[in-house]
Amino acid sequence: MTPRLELRGITKTFPGVLANDNVSLAVMPGEIHAVLGENGAGKSTLMKIIYGALSADEGEIRWNGELVRIPSPTAARHLGIGMVYQHFSLFETVSVAENIAVAVDEPFDLPAISARVRELSERYGMPLDPDRLLHHLSVGERQRVEIVRCLLQRPTLLVLDEPTSVLTPQAARSLFETLRVIAAEGCSLLYISHKLEEIRELCDTATILRAGAVAGTADPKTTSPAKLAALMVGSALPETHREPARPDPTPRLEVRGLDAAAEDPFGTDLEDVSLAVHAGEIVGIAGVSGNGQAELAALLSGERTLSADDDALRLDGEPIGRLDAGARRRRGLAFIPEDRLGRGVVPLMSLRENVVLTAHARGGMVRGGMVRRDRADAYARRVIDRFDVRCTGTGAVARALSGGNLQKFIVGREMELAPRVLVVSQPTWGLDVAAAAFIRQSLIDLSRAGAAVLVISEELDELLEICDRIAVLYRGRLSEGRNRGEVTVEELGLMMAGGSAAAGATEPAGPAAGRTGS
Repeated sequence: MTPRLELRGITKTFPGVLANDNVSLAVMPGEIHAVLGENGAGKSTLMKIIYGALSADEGEIRWNGELVRIPSPTAARHLGIGMVYQHFSLFETVSVAENIAVAVDEPFDLPAISARVRELSERYGMPLDPDRLLHHLSVGERQRVEIVRCLLQRPTLLVLDEPTSVLTPQAARSLFETLRVIAAEGCSLLYISHKLEEIRELCDTATILRAGAVAGTADPKTTSPAKLAALMVGSALPETHREPARPDPTPRLEVRGLDAAAEDPFGTDLEDVSLAVHAGEIVGIAGVSGNGQAELAALLSGERTLSADDDALRLDGEPIGRLDAGARRRRGLAFIPEDRLGRGVVPLMSLRENVVLTAHARGGMVRGGMVRRDRADAYARRVIDRFDVRCTGTGAVARALSGGNLQKFIVGREMELAPRVLVVSQPTWGLDVAAAAFIRQSLIDLSRAGAAVLVISEELDELLEICDRIAVLYRGRLSEGRNRGEVTVEELGLMMAGGSAAAGATEPAGPAAGRTGS
């Protein structure tokens, strides 16, 4: 058979970086083809070349055997290439049909598009009401909108970037069923994911990139996760070592019956949220994105404060709700946000300058209102060395780093502070298996050294690997916490979708060695 898509010798260079190095691969009709690799391995660059968002410096692209040039995403769509990005690009205030209508290359005809949305969503087992406003939809339903929007243009190659990153396990299985139907009809799928088990379950072939070049190909169904990971990183993955928790009896961070209306009109109100995190343990909060995680993180970090008479937030027994982020940091609370480039760093500033933002009080980086560049440089160098941040040095601009290296830098910057409490949101979101393993081990080590660690994550396997207790946030209410060994991925997934005991907040409870409340 002639490949649907064939890349031959694709090379792409950016200043100082060889992003793709003589990459060749072939995708057959009806094949589900995985592309694996570490952060910075060249996957995103390659997908952008295929979709016309970038042009290769060298090499050729063949489409159904014919040499083609793809100068733009529009040209890609006309060929029959569709792409579903990891980050949704949808408008909250308009309907499903309107979101789709503004993106397809055809006349704006809402009734016709609505009819086609109904037909396609029923055909592929992705029920959608084209008249519903987007802000009423769950995350899984929003992803259906993105996929249906692509399918409406009848692609013969569909590129999916981390499609399950915000889905419950049950929703992910439903998506897999849909993708198998699409492939069975002859559409080829290029599938990018860091979750090796789902690659093994879904995909027919895997091409592994390392340092911009093809490191090998494999049949994921017959290749172990350890072998796939070794191809990605060039060596065996480090195993996570987790000593039993020995938490202090007194909570270090407490939330007591927290009620807070969302500031965003499409946000989620928090209702009677209670939890306690003790020194020496990791407490995890699971949940599908949009169930109040952002609102809770903002209140815990100090980005949003409470009224002076509200003592729902306590650090070492003292109310901190009225304190801003700087004051909480001075008391030992560090925060790692979900949004790396938007809130974790200033993209156009160097790493040396970015450490000053949160660590200026350490090591006398500021004196007389002036930044001591030598102290900031030394701090940034320690972070780079300890956390293996791959960059050109402390003067590297933050936005020049790959997602994984930038996350390692942010995590390292906060851990070097030796915080008493660390609140971290989505610590390994979008990271490759090696970077994720390193950060998870670092969080375990920090907690066992005496810090209280609270992890907000949508990765259930991650929470079960590193946490001592886990609770679920659903529609602004926090479930009772469960000890790590007493709950399964399936149970957590059901709670994330609103089943089981997801809606019953509890009083602050003891550490993992005692009561099971959160």
